[in-house]
Amino acid sequence: MNRIYNKLLRCYKCYKAKIQFQPKVALVLGSGLGDYGDSIQVEEVLDYHDIEDFPVSTVPGHKGRFIFGYVNQVPVVIMQGRVHYYEGYSMDDVVLPIRLMKLMGAEVLFLTNAAGGTNYDFKPGDFMLIKDQIATFVESPLKGENIDALGVRFPDMSEIYDKELRSLIKDAAASLNIPLKEGTYIQLSGPNYETPAEIKMCRILGADAVGMSTACEAIAAKHMGMKICGISCISNLAAGMTDKPLSHEEVQETADRVAPLFKELITKSITEIGKLYNF
Repeated sequence: MNRIYNKLLRCYKCYKAKIQFQPKVALVLGSGLGDYGDSIQVEEVLDYHDIEDFPVSTVPGHKGRFIFGYVNQVPVVIMQGRVHYYEGYSMDDVVLPIRLMKLMGAEVLFLTNAAGGTNYDFKPGDFMLIKDQIATFVESPLKGENIDALGVRFPDMSEIYDKELRSLIKDAAASLNIPLKEGTYIQLSGPNYETPAEIKMCRILGADAVGMSTACEAIAAKHMGMKICGISCISNLAAGMTDKPLSHEEVQETADRVAPLFKELITKSITEIGKLYNF
């Protein structure tokens, strides 16, 4: 059996032995949203350390556990802390949590992150609905032998972020009077922030926001047939766009400041997703 698939099945077996809950929506929490999981109707919790061979996040502010429960009656699994490629994990491990949540029963993947704005029309604290992505600069999670049980060898990526879900989130934001930008997200490997020249390159390529996660997760989810949506919190303007040096503290500070609005938008969006698919 394929080594990667075998590891995934071991993690799934561990989940089944400990958790009875079956989610329909999977939510990955980015910087500033770590405590969102504590605000829902929590049914069960599973620490990453309690899953055999599961990768554990080492980034400050990422708690490292799955939370199972309900957002206004919609059954969800929430990742409190994602795994990043720059932490030294293989790309297989980075996307393992996404694949595991699909096996748990999740049909929709809702990705969130804190990102640097490369679009001069953006400002720190803005929310950007992800309409497309560029993942050319990180290793593909589909590299190597295809796992036929997960998806086809050459999956279509012409619409990674589901058009119907994007429309739903726009309507949710409008109903809450929350301004919502829309743009393309580019993932670079990190952990260093980009140079001004690299940011100029990102802008030329058509990216509106840059970060160190998300795009690879979306590819793995699309491969498995999940419906995907995503929102970036623009935590800062990227290198060369202001005179300020970049720091993780600034990212966290901005993400924390706008977190209450972000949480409102996520709750409303998931509620509407539940109605759309009768979850």
